[in-house]
Amino acid sequence: MDQEKVNILLVDDQPAKLLAYEVILKDLGENLVIASSGREALEVLLKTEIAVILVDVCMPELDGFELAAMIREHPRFQKTAMIFISAIQVSDIDRLRGYEMGAVDYVPVPVVPEVLRAKIKVFAELYRKTRELERLNHELEDRVRARTAELESSTAKLRESEQRRSMAIAAGKMGSWDWDWVSGDWMWDEGQYRIFGVSAERFEVNPANVQALLHPDDVRKAIAEFNKGTRAYETEFRIVRPDGEVRWCVGTAAATVDESGRVVRVSGVTVDITERKRAEERQNLLAREVDHRAKNALALAQSIVRLTRADEVKDYVNAVEGRINALARVHTILSLSSWQGAELSRLIDEELAPYSLGDQIRLAGPEVQLLPATAQTLALALHELFTNSAKYGALSTRSGRLAIDWRVEDELLTLSWEESGGPLVMAPKSRGFGTRSLLASVESQLGGQAQFDWRAEGLLCRLEVPLTRRTATAGPGKFDTSGSAELQRASG
Repeated sequence: MDQEKVNILLVDDQPAKLLAYEVILKDLGENLVIASSGREALEVLLKTEIAVILVDVCMPELDGFELAAMIREHPRFQKTAMIFISAIQVSDIDRLRGYEMGAVDYVPVPVVPEVLRAKIKVFAELYRKTRELERLNHELEDRVRARTAELESSTAKLRESEQRRSMAIAAGKMGSWDWDWVSGDWMWDEGQYRIFGVSAERFEVNPANVQALLHPDDVRKAIAEFNKGTRAYETEFRIVRPDGEVRWCVGTAAATVDESGRVVRVSGVTVDITERKRAEERQNLLAREVDHRAKNALALAQSIVRLTRADEVKDYVNAVEGRINALARVHTILSLSSWQGAELSRLIDEELAPYSLGDQIRLAGPEVQLLPATAQTLALALHELFTNSAKYGALSTRSGRLAIDWRVEDELLTLSWEESGGPLVMAPKSRGFGTRSLLASVESQLGGQAQFDWRAEGLLCRLEVPLTRRTATAGPGKFDTSGSAELQRASG
């Protein structure tokens, strides 16, 4: 492979001498760089990597000694080889001065081409080898750093793994064991004792005692596998602790065989996965619960769509959207509580959110936690009251006022809805669809009562809802949300 060329700097103020040096050194096959003064040489050095400098001692402005001193002051060029060429006879003092300035050799004039080429070649090759060693050294350092990083990473992972194992054993989640298949002797570590709920001081590890803690169906499967020639086995199994608690574990076992292929020893690791099993059961239960609630919500939505009535399509769409939105709002509230229930005040606040009513509404009552089914049905009933009040009642004018009060006695919620200051009210001649839907939701769904007092100054409604009854889920035909939102009000 061809060697990489190096740069050789020729410094002399006489062009003829520079040309002579070029002719002499051309056969070396290196890159020759020309500088006709000391300052030009310095500029070249700052821009180019130089292996050897051939410099004339006698130059105007900046002679060879001064140039060498300036070169050596720069950290990059402190080891650069410099050869002085002198046309005059130099004394020992001059040579000593040159060596102090960093010269590595002297060449007298007239120059002997063979001698100059030999000296330049030696220092160029030395520069090349030095650079090669530096490159190899960098590569070696990189390999050492990479290998050190790998070892540190491996050590860290091993340490982390051991810490996890120690934590698992300390928490009673993992244990290891060894079973002499021939003699029947067992060896357990501390984690194994914890998993099985026994102590090393009181529990003797022997086949009879160990099998007494294992679920009989599971231990028979494992023994049968090894009797068939299985060398490695992993399975989930159950243990029955002395206190009667059943726990799930996953076990990994590996068999050791003798020269004849007969199993002589079985070693393994046990991990307690009871919490994972319980989490899976909770997840399955939650999935079934979500499916059940989704069907309930769809049944409510189906009832709303099927039973809503209106003379105009726009009125029908608005009525359906309003009731579906009310159902969605209460569903969000229940989701945030993981379907544990909803606060009555939160339901009222959600229904009030679309209106900018300022001080027109007064609320008073204790914190009341409603069951999910109760919250869903009551939210729709409140939606009917708010919608009708905003269209035809007290909330339809700036002068109208609404007071909502509630209390709880003997697990019975009593809610009072009192309007005033709105349009004059007359008792309806018959129940409108809104009235029937509200009555259906409170009485049929919640097992409560709804009373209406059509006072001229404003509607007074009283709702009584049991809090402890598990209400039936609304389905088609059970929850009448039909008709417009109108409560048959008439302005006089």
